[in-house]
Amino acid sequence: MAVSIQMRGQIAVVTIDNPPVNATSHAERLGLHNALHQTTQDEAVKAVVLHCAGRTFIAGADITEFGAPPKDPNLPDLLAQIEAAPKPWVAAIHGTALGGGLETALVCHYRIADGAAKLGLPEVTLGLIPGAGGTVRLPRLIAPDHALEMIAGGKPIAAAHALDLGLIDKIAQGNLLDEAISLAEEATKRPTPPALIERPVLAVTSQDTWDSAARKITARARGQTSPIAAITALKNALKLDAPTALAAERALFLELRESDQCKALRHIFFAERAAAQGGKIKGVTAGPLSHIGVVGGGTMGAGIAVACLLAGYRVTLIERNTEAADAGRDRVHSTLDQSLKRGVLTGVAHLHTVENFQISTSYSAISDADLVIEAVFEDMQVKIDVLTALEAAVRPDAILATNTSYLDINVMAAALMRPSRVIGLHFFSPAHIMKLLEIVVTDSVDDQTTATAFAFAMRLKKIAVRAKVGEGFIANRIMSAYRREAEYMLEDGAMPWDIDTAMREFGFPLGIFEMQDLAGLDISWAMRKRLNATRDRTQRYVDIGDKLCEAGHFGRKTGRGYYDYSDNGNARPSAGTRALIMAESQRKGITRVQISDKAIMVRILGRIRSEAAMLLYEGIARCADDIDVVMVNAFGFPRWTGGPMFHASGQD
Repeated sequence: MAVSIQMRGQIAVVTIDNPPVNATSHAERLGLHNALHQTTQDEAVKAVVLHCAGRTFIAGADITEFGAPPKDPNLPDLLAQIEAAPKPWVAAIHGTALGGGLETALVCHYRIADGAAKLGLPEVTLGLIPGAGGTVRLPRLIAPDHALEMIAGGKPIAAAHALDLGLIDKIAQGNLLDEAISLAEEATKRPTPPALIERPVLAVTSQDTWDSAARKITARARGQTSPIAAITALKNALKLDAPTALAAERALFLELRESDQCKALRHIFFAERAAAQGGKIKGVTAGPLSHIGVVGGGTMGAGIAVACLLAGYRVTLIERNTEAADAGRDRVHSTLDQSLKRGVLTGVAHLHTVENFQISTSYSAISDADLVIEAVFEDMQVKIDVLTALEAAVRPDAILATNTSYLDINVMAAALMRPSRVIGLHFFSPAHIMKLLEIVVTDSVDDQTTATAFAFAMRLKKIAVRAKVGEGFIANRIMSAYRREAEYMLEDGAMPWDIDTAMREFGFPLGIFEMQDLAGLDISWAMRKRLNATRDRTQRYVDIGDKLCEAGHFGRKTGRGYYDYSDNGNARPSAGTRALIMAESQRKGITRVQISDKAIMVRILGRIRSEAAMLLYEGIARCADDIDVVMVNAFGFPRWTGGPMFHASGQD
């Protein structure tokens, strides 16, 4: 039974038990409808507490019902009935109250949450807006500019912030249900507060603040329609009466639900969850992990160490000498301090996390580690030497992982005594922030190592995608392919800023040349030099990036790359780069022609699609959905398109 009722004195506790996340499915809605009728009719009931079993309050809608014929009661009507109940309702919130879950809490007369709860209206991430009154009720409870950020921004907020805003009435200090019942008992002794839709909209804190927030949200949307629709719905809530605003919200919600963007966002939502199935192997369980070793304290190694520390692991960072160890320690501590400032860590958690970290110049410090990740220089022999030394230092059952971006992990594994315990864990920089983790399985890796790697990714809250060994795996193989196509266009008639502009207008956060300047041109240059001996001499090769590097122009860090950079980091088109490109076209006898934004994207998307097809043919990627997940999370392929494979299917 999705919904049950228990009496605690004169208080009816209505409990939703609809695992895994108590989504607002038809069974739950019907159960709530019946509970509302029963508690209203029962004279022994003086107040109601709405409570959820399991790990969370109502965490959103049942997305699997989208596109199916509607079943009564629908959520907006049900919530209006709860809001009009003659007896006070108290929402007891734990875990997350998201989307329809928060809309349900809003129609209750009081809200109490435990200290760890998160509350939000994240519908924009699925191409929607709240469709059961959220845009109308929220600005009647909290300042509209805060409501705007919650609805159009989509990020949940912590319980403490919700209390400050007035979104909840109380944070439970002890047992949440007991305190909710006490709050309900108090509610029976005073008049029931008016329904939110009967209250006036609160005043905007500052019109300038509102306008500025709306402009930033519009800029961040980069072509996604739902954040703009959220702004429209909130404007309606501010200027229209509640019934009219509710009707306008519902109409906009239904329109968005049938949109291509919503379908694409639902696709990527499910694809990310399906990607985790790559680590599920029948009869195999993940091994335990508590102590993680990281070798290499540079930007990537320090980021990996921080990601592990934030997940609660004990971490030991290994560097080659005292000077490098001190620099690595500083990087880790600085990043943890930033996490404290941003509120990612509390003061107590920060202290505990720092206590879990140590650094050493000796492999003996990780002799008891369960997993060791090397993040040293991208050179095959250097990595083999490190892994060989690690194998001699750690337990026989410890997992050895490489963070290589391109190199053949089968070759590394074959050089060791226990190749079955070697796996690729390809993080993306900054490793403690970027969600994607490519898990690269070698020909010799055993099933438990693979299962443990996926469990590790889950603990780190990463989106794990399985890949087989191959140059660049999935992400970098595709990126290298469309980067080459972009380089061809430089010689054919475009400038870097033309290509970058076309990519941003399509929805990428950065163009390919901006991204390379940010990462450092020397990284891809080193890869090209490594592959030079085996490069197909019949394949077109563009020298522009090499010549920039030969001149010492590595991008932002040197002040010059494809762009020139001012002291404050602002980029501007480079006259020197323009001259170099024009000279290269002339040297090769290429007649330059103007390339439109549309033509630029046709070539880039075509190259992505053709390289992806090869990855599927070669078996390096499991499925097209995994490629979508990789491209959205590694390189910012616009999420609202569903990823390159889903997007391509809609263009046929």
